[in-house]
Amino acid sequence: MPDKLRVRLRKSPISYTAKARGTVRALGLHRLHETVEVPDNPATRGMVRAVRFLVEVEAVPEHAPAPAHRRAAAPARAASPAASEAPGSAPPEVQPQSAPLEPGSAGPGGAEIPAATAEEERA
Repeated sequence: MPDKLRVRLRKSPISYTAKARGTVRALGLHRLHETVEVPDNPATRGMVRAVRFLVEVEAVPEHAPAPAHRRAAAPARAASPAASEAPGSAPPEVQPQSAPLEPGSAGPGGAEIPAATAEEERA
């Protein structure tokens, strides 16, 4: 008999009884598609059998590697230039990426900008 069982939550227990939801939590399952390894004994086999309609089960070979963690580590963020400046200093100026639109020229999407709209933007 294998030492452990690999149990994966494949269906949400939300619309099921409180007893089924409690059994899923007692198995250590919190999120959909989460996988846990539980000891293979009569108690855990009974728990798995009680919620067999929500989980997938497989026997773990004795020398199998553990499943990968359910979340990958967050990538390291590069420090922004503003974060490295002294507190209270002014943030660096941002350069516009495009030239301002003139009245009668085509705007984003090819639509022409009416003259009244351009004058209102300058005010």
